[in-house]
Amino acid sequence: MRAEIISNHWRKQTFKPFRMFLSEGATYDIRHPEIMIASRNEIVIGLPTSVEVPERLAFCDPVHVVRIEPLNGSQRSSRSKRKPRT
Repeated sequence: MRAEIISNHWRKQTFKPFRMFLSEGATYDIRHPEIMIASRNEIVIGLPTSVEVPERLAFCDPVHVVRIEPLNGSQRSSRSKRKPRT
């Protein structure tokens, strides 16, 4: 995904939490704009811990971001399973 598209989600005036899906299957929930920084070549995400300051960072290439979904519950994740019909 182009870095500009990712930055558009991240820099919205009224920030809305979102989930980023990467090509290898990893997902990252971005619940606050200060937990992430994006440039043309790299995305850096602070990984949550039990304290407010992240202890670890994830470094991702924007090319590997395949999908972004809002975390407001308005869209179903493709990983969610439907209940079987009876």
